[in-house]
Parts: sequence; structure tokens; C-alpha cells
Amino acid sequence: MACSSYALNTIPSSFVNPSSIQPRSLLTTPIAKNFSPFTPSNTKILKLSSTLSHTYLSSVPRKSFSCRSQAEPIDTEKVQELYVYEINERDRGSPVYLRLSHKPVNSLGDLVPFSNKLYTGDLEKRIGISAGICILIQHKTEKKGDRYEAIYSMYFGNYGHLSLQGPYLTYEDSYVSITGGSGIFEGVSGQVKLQQIVYPFKIFYTFYLKGIKDLPDELLVNPIQPHPSIEPSPDAKAVKPHATIIAGYTD
Repeated sequence: MACSSYALNTIPSSFVNPSSIQPRSLLTTPIAKNFSPFTPSNTKILKLSSTLSHTYLSSVPRKSFSCRSQAEPIDTEKVQELYVYEINERDRGSPVYLRLSHKPVNSLGDLVPFSNKLYTGDLEKRIGISAGICILIQHKTEKKGDRYEAIYSMYFGNYGHLSLQGPYLTYEDSYVSITGGSGIFEGVSGQVKLQQIVYPFKIFYTFYLKGIKDLPDELLVNPIQPHPSIEPSPDAKAVKPHATIIAGYTD
């Protein structure tokens, strides 16, 4: 009780008597001295500032620019023919026959990795190699041959490479698709005709290329017609400097 009496004696009377509190209206709060009302004179200042800004921006020189592709246009419908001989000279350990079917005759599932040499269609220059694998799909006894699914590439040194895939028939001509390329062959499409000359040692290719720029002149030659006795020139076989396609050809 003593604590309660002491507390009452120390509380100001203004808190005890609500009538002593003087209410203040927010409406009577004085306006800040630095506030200036929106007057016609201020309007003139704003208009002048806007005019000056517009005049300044108008005086800044304007430069127009246009964006155009740096790439030269390519005629996607143009077909270019490229002639190549693939020759197995029996010096690359190719082909290797992997008889995964474990059957005495060629059967589904057998694999044939290979790598051969490539020459221009006139057989005057060495241009690179082929490298890939053939998967045996069907043995044709009556035709004395086989049907393979071929997946491989042809490498042309610094010019790039072409990737191919499709049915390879050992008993007649066949066509495979061009699935892509690099270097000058980037973006290529089309197909290739494979003409079997002497299986598995000599094949003549006619490429029908679309979607790329014009081929270099040294790849455009008048081909020698394929026949079993064709052979590369001695200089091309010896890889003489004048008988290879540019530096960096693939061996």
C-alpha cells in the first residue's frame, strides 16, 4: 500500500485530469517556411527549363546506322559436284572385319572399321583420308555381296571434312546422305553417289553439295572415268608437295 500511495503522489495532475489536456488540430499545424505554392511565375520557370532542354537535345548531332549481315549470301538451291576417289592401298591395316555374329558367313551385327586414302577425281592430287565404320545389315547370297549401314567422314586437310551416313551396297551403286561438315563444308547438305569399282579397294564418289559457298578451284577437276585399272599418279601416291591439296592435308 505504501508503494501505491507514493506512485499516486508522483504522477502529474495533467495525466490524472483529462480535462487539462489541450487538443491540437492538425489543420493548425504551421506550413513549412521553405514550401512555395505553385504560382504562375513558377509555371514560367518550368516552361523555360523545358524549352532549354528541348533546344539542347535538338542541337545534338544524330547519326543513323544500319545493321547488315557480314556473311555473303549463299544460294541454298545451287548444287555443286565434287569428284573423289577412295583407294585402299593396303598400307593402313584397313579394313578390319569384326565377326561379332560368330557365324561362318557375313551376318547381321558384324562390324568393319576402315580408313582409306582419298584423291581428286583426276587422280593427280592426294587430298586426305576416309575414316569410319560399316555395320553389316544383310548378306545377299544371290548377289554375292552385302548391305551395310555406313557411318564415316572424309577429311580434306585445312578445308575441313564431310560426314556421311547411309546404305553402302557392295554389289551395286548406292547413295548416302551428307549429314554435315566443317570448314568450307559447314552447313552443307545433299547426297553422294558411291560407284563400286573393285571391292573393297576402289570406290568413285560423286558429291552433290548444297548450302555452301563455291568450292575452291583445286577441288574442281575433270574426273577420270572409273574403271578397275585406275591408279593415282606417282607423285600423288608419293605425296609430293605439288601433288597434295594445300598444307595440312589429313594422312
